Amino acid sequence: MPEEKLPLSFFSAYDTCTLAKKLLGCELVHESPDGLTSGIIVETEAYLQDDPACHAFNRRTARTEPMYGVAGTAYVYLIYGMYQCFNIVSNAEGVGEAVLIRALQPAAGVGLMEMRRLLRPGKAPGAFPAKIAVKELCRGPGKLVRAMGIERAVHNGTLLSGGNLYLRAAASVPENIVAGPRIGINVGRELPYRYYIKDNIFVSKG
Repeated sequence: MPEEKLPLSFFSAYDTCTLAKKLLGCELVHESPDGLTSGIIVETEAYLQDDPACHAFNRRTARTEPMYGVAGTAYVYLIYGMYQCFNIVSNAEGVGEAVLIRALQPAAGVGLMEMRRLLRPGKAPGAFPAKIAVKELCRGPGKLVRAMGIERAVHNGTLLSGGNLYLRAAASVPENIVAGPRIGINVGRELPYRYYIKDNIFVSKG
């Protein structure tokens, strides 16, 4: 597996939909105080400025400010008051577009991922199964954020090039990439901006 961190020039080299496809096969890495975890990106969704499902569609706000940063900026937001989602800002600075990372294939630190998933704040011991299947650890945007130890307060607005959260280049270019409608949104559902590796068991359930 390549060890070099992807530079910001990688993220700025493509339009948002192309970047969403180019990210498939890349490895997301988090070097945290608890240990290193990483996963291969197997599913993404693109969000464009003229897309009604995009956070930047209506107006620029304090919440969406990271989306207007340089390509390769982390955009982490909270949904439903409890789940965090991790996005990679794309396109030119000031545009307001990003790629949502929907699912990972765990590669390193599986035990730590499982512990993070099981130790959920506010939940009593025994409220969850004693073990989580590896294929379920990062199968969905909220799950992967928790498993990877990504935190909005720490990582939102940071650059994915020099810190402890970064990407490595794909070891090989994935074949059989599928494009289709996105999941879990109320508007823009017909747009084919969801991309995933066909027949990969770690892709989230559509």
